[in-house]
Amino acid sequence: MSRIHEALKKAEQDRANTQGADEPALAAPEIPLPGRIPAVPAVVMETRPLATTVLPALPLGAIRFEELRARCMQIEWQPDTRVNVFLNSESNPRGTEQFRTMRSRLYQIRSAQPLSTVLVTSSVPAEGKTFVTANLAQAIIRQPDRRVLIIDGDMRCPRLHEMVGAPQTPGLTNYLRGETDEASIIQDGGVGNLFMIAGGTKVPNPSELLSSGRLKTLLERVGPAFDWVLVDAPPCLPVADATVIAEICDGVLFVVRAGSTPAAVAQRALQELRGRTVLGVVLNAVEDSHAYASTYYSSYGYGYGYGSDNSEVSRG
Repeated sequence: MSRIHEALKKAEQDRANTQGADEPALAAPEIPLPGRIPAVPAVVMETRPLATTVLPALPLGAIRFEELRARCMQIEWQPDTRVNVFLNSESNPRGTEQFRTMRSRLYQIRSAQPLSTVLVTSSVPAEGKTFVTANLAQAIIRQPDRRVLIIDGDMRCPRLHEMVGAPQTPGLTNYLRGETDEASIIQDGGVGNLFMIAGGTKVPNPSELLSSGRLKTLLERVGPAFDWVLVDAPPCLPVADATVIAEICDGVLFVVRAGSTPAAVAQRALQELRGRTVLGVVLNAVEDSHAYASTYYSSYGYGYGYGSDNSEVSRG
């Protein structure tokens, strides 16, 4: 009997040894002690990386138009029909024709000298520089395959985004502060080949941002992708921003409001632009009836940047 008992005991040990080699040993459950919270076993789950697309960094040097268009903001603009003369061309044929004439004269100048980046400014607020910038761009993009970028360089009082019905941020100030890249601030509003860089977040130090050199870098990188770059700048006399920006532009359009801007004020502003290439003077709000022009402006203008629906340009 003892031999049988020993054989059974040995068989049981062999079986236990075999299972131990093939199966993991089960740990004894933890018995909670009085006043002790039992440990919660960790749950291990299989995780997979999210399917995200990481765009490569923009190339050095000039950026191709196709690259910018693929990566810029796609936003449906809601343009202000009161100040976009091309949206009311039937009721205002003279206004659209004046901007076409301005476009033609710029091309005439371009045939004799390098010209693609144009700054638009004035002497003082409320002369219509933003109005001129937006509608000149509209005139240019109505030509086949013309690409235009408008930039709100008036970081103190940005209005260009309101003219085209677009968000203000992100924009120029965000780029100048190093917060984003070029493609991230360019808006494609679905209006032909018209693109815009809005003013961006309001900042207390626009002069310091302009002196950083990043605006020049911006123009060098995105400028070659467009036929024209139009920069809406602050007026010359209240601040020096326009004269600083003019140094990195090919030419300046100077806006004067008819019947409003004193000649001495305009002359003083042109002195501020001495040494820059002044392409011509745009006489804004020209009407057969000056009373009508004043009524139009006071009805639709505010701050500064809006103007009447007729402008004329003379070669400077």
